[in-house]
Amino acid sequence: MIELYSWPTPNGQKVHIALEEMGLAYQAHPVNIGQGEQFSEQFQRICPNCRIPAIVDTDGPEGEAFPLFESGAILIYLAEKTGQFLPAGTAARMRVLEWLMLQVGGIGPMFGQAGHFRNQAPERVEYGIERYTNETARLLGVLDQRLEAATYLGGEAYTIADIATFPWVQVAERLGQRMGDFPNVLRWSDEVAERPAVERGMALLKE
Repeated sequence: MIELYSWPTPNGQKVHIALEEMGLAYQAHPVNIGQGEQFSEQFQRICPNCRIPAIVDTDGPEGEAFPLFESGAILIYLAEKTGQFLPAGTAARMRVLEWLMLQVGGIGPMFGQAGHFRNQAPERVEYGIERYTNETARLLGVLDQRLEAATYLGGEAYTIADIATFPWVQVAERLGQRMGDFPNVLRWSDEVAERPAVERGMALLKE
């Protein structure tokens, strides 16, 4: 059983989708980040960085409970646990991890900063808005170029790289982007959105 501690943000939704796609038994525990629940003593025992999502695999390595935080690490762990959505061959595996790392190290932080300066900052900071809106557009361009050459981010198979990136693309228009400028990303996004497990994962905890 996977004990999931999360909230319906793009970072949380990555893991929600993965759990649904992989058919793993899990129990979801909401961590309301708007009310500061990520700073609770209980949650910090699982995630000392006070960020969702986090999991506890009650049947972890050697049969012991295994807590894990950081969404990218969780996706790799679940993929290895189930043997799904991450190729075994070195070249194919590294191609998937390459695009997963772009999401973790680039898309998530830059899109997040764009959202902060455009929608949440207590005062309007034009430099921050311009910098991160432009960087969001640049990263969407990188995705668009890749998806012109390949069906999915890792190649011709749907993988954890797509699972990680999809929820972030869904918020791009709120970050000042015109998705019509990225037709290959739109094609990919529409295809991924039709997957039943993706629909379930995106809906999880929204109530």
